[in-house]
Amino acid sequence: MKIVIAPDSFKESLPASEVAKAIKRGLKKALPESKCLLLPVGDGGEGTVDAIKNSLGLVEKTALVTGPFGDEIQMTYVQKGELALFEVADLVGLAKIPIEKRNPLKIQTKGIGQLILYLIEQGMKEFYIGVGGTSSNDGGIGIAAGLGYQFYNENGMELEACGQSLFEVSKILDKSVVTIPADVHIKILADVTNLLCGTHGATYTFGKQKGLEPTQFHEVDDAIENFYRKVAPEILSLEGAGAGGGIAAGLCAFAGAEIVSGIQTCLDIINFDKNVADADLVIVGEGRLDSQSLSGKAPIGVAKRTPVGVPVIAICGSLSEDLPPLPYENLVAAFSILEKSEPLEDSLKNAAIYLENTAANIGQILALKKN
Repeated sequence: MKIVIAPDSFKESLPASEVAKAIKRGLKKALPESKCLLLPVGDGGEGTVDAIKNSLGLVEKTALVTGPFGDEIQMTYVQKGELALFEVADLVGLAKIPIEKRNPLKIQTKGIGQLILYLIEQGMKEFYIGVGGTSSNDGGIGIAAGLGYQFYNENGMELEACGQSLFEVSKILDKSVVTIPADVHIKILADVTNLLCGTHGATYTFGKQKGLEPTQFHEVDDAIENFYRKVAPEILSLEGAGAGGGIAAGLCAFAGAEIVSGIQTCLDIINFDKNVADADLVIVGEGRLDSQSLSGKAPIGVAKRTPVGVPVIAICGSLSEDLPPLPYENLVAAFSILEKSEPLEDSLKNAAIYLENTAANIGQILALKKN
């Protein structure tokens, strides 16, 4: 039996590669003769670059940029030739921000724009940027600042490049902006199709998980919309611009980036179609499977690319009540790894053990059928 194991990362717990290894360990307990092919994936969020860097033989490097709190930090990227990949989550991912410091209107993303300029100086021409899993909700103003834009309030005071400043922006200067060369192509790996603003936009959809109070949604959403009506109104109708708390919008408006499907691009890069052609079973997974997962995130993206007739099983941290009845897009069953009621921190810490146990149980069922 050939089993393709293609999970996404478990947010704030395990990278996709470790999730895949834990599932393999469990399956091998019950199906020692099975062939398990590990193909960890990412849809633009944390772990996407890690999932594909080995497939391309990419070299990991770092660059000094402005961090989420205004200090200078080393940010990771990977490259090969004129190709570079990096994840916004490596700078401002939720897992990198202590709970007590999670204020999405204060987190700075300026370092992303700085990294782009640095990589262009190093000769990079092709960029893939994962924008999922961020702790910021700045509408993309940080990207603009990293590229050289300056923002001032009505009193002429220069503003920090963060979401809070969107309420005060009165004047924008572009005299220090570095123009992106025409032969540089920037592609955003996005896992959502949300618009930047509105009730299904970045703030209303993802603001709460980043630390925004629902009572703030309306005023923050208005501030972002007003900003883009001044600088790039066409972005307000662009699908996917709401990814990364508006970082996708900033990359498109100020760096000429293009939004592409994170999961589909990842599957192309790792030659998923060839590797799954003779599979008997595909196992996917992510930290929480919910209705958002059905709109382009990794598990369903993998299921859609799996040949008809090859069953797909999901092993996840938890399952939402809003999931539709299965089967759905080749996904025939979904399992939560949670074994008992316990604090979230403990579940995150024990995820590898729970994954292994769940996979072993699934393997036992498969073994019964085999016998």
